[in-house]
Amino acid sequence: MKKNGWTLLLFAVLGLLAGALADRWLKEVPSLSALTRSAELQWSPAADLGVLSYSLDLTLNFSIVSLVCLVLAFWLYRKL
Repeated sequence: MKKNGWTLLLFAVLGLLAGALADRWLKEVPSLSALTRSAELQWSPAADLGVLSYSLDLTLNFSIVSLVCLVLAFWLYRKL
């Protein structure tokens, strides 16, 4: 597989998705609640220019599990 920016982006997205899935699965385990506690980052730009108006809501939830999966994805990318 060729190493380029798109491949890195693909690995990052897949790592975050894997982390989100692992986070959902591990929420059921009470002893791992510290790993699945998430921090929320929200950004909501909006504008009304008279002719054009827009509103965008972007929310990112990060937990320790998702960050570990992201680091693992970067590590796998480096091993290519």
